[in-house]
Amino acid sequence: MTLSLLTVAYWCVFVACGLPYLAAWIAKAGNFGPRDNLQPRDWAAKQSGWRARANSAQANSFEGLPFFIGAVLIAHQLGVAQARLDMLAVAYVVLRVIYLGLYIRGAASARSAVWALAFLVNIAILFLAR
Repeated sequence: MTLSLLTVAYWCVFVACGLPYLAAWIAKAGNFGPRDNLQPRDWAAKQSGWRARANSAQANSFEGLPFFIGAVLIAHQLGVAQARLDMLAVAYVVLRVIYLGLYIRGAASARSAVWALAFLVNIAILFLAR
């Protein structure tokens, strides 16, 4: 498959796959040295505040990926209208970026609301595929 054949929704899958790594980079920025790489889980367990939340956001981002990837693949396979699928996939990625920011800031209620919206976007993608 050439890059020019990738739909916006497929590009969104690619971007969504990078979000956990963005959260990890934020967690480790300026506070993670070469020796910490020997036992990265020990380093993560010692973190608090926004670094700990960024690490948790990384884990949650990985947890949410299979549902999104599956929804996009199913929708493509069933021939969902591409413009609708692209719009929902972009909405998912935007919501997940907002989610990361809210998680790291410690805005728990807003974060949960945005998580729920992103989850509903996944369900909407699947309903398009019916």
